[in-house]
Amino acid sequence: MCGIVGYIGPKNALEILLGGLRRLEYRGYDSAGYAVQSPEGLILRRCRGRVADLEALDPGDAVSATAGIAHTRWATHGEPSERNAHPQLDASGRIALVHNGIIENYRSLRRELQAQGIEFKSDTDTEVIAQLVGFEVSAGKNLFEAVRSALARVQGAYGIAVISTLEPDTLVAARHGSPLVVGVGDGEYIIASDVAAIISHTRDVIYLGEGEVVSVGLNGMSSDDTSGLLRDRVETVEWDLAEIEKNGFAHYMLKEIFSQPESLTNAFLGRIDLDEGTAHLGGLGLTPADMNSVNRIMLTACGTSWHAALIGKYLIESLARVPVDVEYASEFRYRDFVIGPGSIMFVISQSGETADTLAALRACRSRGCKVFGIVNVVGSTIAREADAGVYIHAGPEIGVASTKAFTSQVMVLSLIAMAFGRARGVLSRAQGVDLAREIRLIPGKVGRILDRSDTIAAIAQEFTSARNFLYLGRGYNYPVALEGALKLKEISYIHAEGYPAAEMKHGPIALIDEEMPVLVIAVKDAAHDKIMSNIQEVRARRGKILAVATEGDEEISAISDHVLWVPATVDPLMPLLTVIPLQLLAYHIATARGCDVDKPRNLAKSVTVE
Repeated sequence: MCGIVGYIGPKNALEILLGGLRRLEYRGYDSAGYAVQSPEGLILRRCRGRVADLEALDPGDAVSATAGIAHTRWATHGEPSERNAHPQLDASGRIALVHNGIIENYRSLRRELQAQGIEFKSDTDTEVIAQLVGFEVSAGKNLFEAVRSALARVQGAYGIAVISTLEPDTLVAARHGSPLVVGVGDGEYIIASDVAAIISHTRDVIYLGEGEVVSVGLNGMSSDDTSGLLRDRVETVEWDLAEIEKNGFAHYMLKEIFSQPESLTNAFLGRIDLDEGTAHLGGLGLTPADMNSVNRIMLTACGTSWHAALIGKYLIESLARVPVDVEYASEFRYRDFVIGPGSIMFVISQSGETADTLAALRACRSRGCKVFGIVNVVGSTIAREADAGVYIHAGPEIGVASTKAFTSQVMVLSLIAMAFGRARGVLSRAQGVDLAREIRLIPGKVGRILDRSDTIAAIAQEFTSARNFLYLGRGYNYPVALEGALKLKEISYIHAEGYPAAEMKHGPIALIDEEMPVLVIAVKDAAHDKIMSNIQEVRARRGKILAVATEGDEEISAISDHVLWVPATVDPLMPLLTVIPLQLLAYHIATARGCDVDKPRNLAKSVTVE
């Protein structure tokens, strides 16, 4: 959840560290800090608050440093404060360490070290690692070996970067359960949690493997991985720097909402066969015979990705007639789940690093089930550990509240459903061709909705003081109601609840009065007549109605206070359109309330701890 940056080379380290932290701040923003090498020892600066607060501190001689580490924190152990900010030091003050993850056995290690006279200065689990490394160095080990020995005693997840005044030309990094990438430049190296902190300096990167320890510095780079030379593992990042900039938009979230015509196109580009009415997803490695042999599919994810999975269930069951179970990854491994012959699993994660989803993947594979990943980040842990998978090609998503990754996930799930449906003979060639043609029209229709952003912004003004919201949907649009409510909660801090519209009478209807806004997804689909009855039930109780409706539906205008219009499409693809006005509504309500939509309180982009 935290962001890590480390640099060693000939350039101004502080400038690179702070620039990297700014690009990683979406991972956590409770506190921030850096430590750099100087002739007099380590220069440490830490503060509660954001990277801007850190930059406001007097750097002193840090401006001349050429090696250092930095961190932006999402607090787990210990409240946000200066003393709990990273980097954490060992007892000697010669070793500095930054950490992303959770150390599960830190209490017992802390007691053991305290019994040996070591005094702790923070409440963090991270300090335990720093003290362990310091203990090993004092026993005569070099930094690389000290880190290896210390980590052998640690249980839990970590991505760390470590420097020592005893070896000023060396930076050591390691990962287990938390992502780390090494940027390789001309005589310089950048360690980071995400390529976003690296790409302005180099496109050449090495993704660290699970449990790997590396050393980089003036003497080159080395690893405890004996599978081959590090240089042979260098990959080139294809992202452009412009993709991680705002490009004139007020927020990353707004930019990402407006980039969805492009990201949706990228999700299906080169994958649709218009002649045969199917999709070719080579990354899955599944033949038509393989798809015919599947008798059960499990989809697992967390948060917004779970909502995409729920839509995937509707798509696959409808288009391919395969039973689908949707599992919360955070719960999956804690029950005695059943996997039989013919079962496969898809794990869905934007980052490819979500701790619970990764754990579900490993649990499923341990029982012999084939697991496929649906991820956005190339080289991510899920991408590497899954048997096969599909990239959604959404490009970097910086805003904490996911938007374009969600629609790209749904698009890829639509392609998977179409491929399975054609392979199994459920979807005829003509039906597949019609669906494929409609898929190709979706980006343009999303663009038409985005053109109405100003209208939605004006509607949003009416609801800035709302305390509660109810979102209702049926069929394919029930998961969209869940996602719309989540977006509003995440960035505006207004309580919102998504519900199947038919279930409203089984409890939520008691909440409806003139103070309760009710957003109803009431497009022209198979459930249209039923949802119109639900709207009348809300009207009878004086609820304020916002409807998401199909263009030209005059009936809906007469019974709604406001209408958010979307173009017509076929039912299976409707979620790709109906979610767009809900993203915009949440964004405009949040900005009108003065909320920081890119960095909502208590949240982080990638949940890499359990």
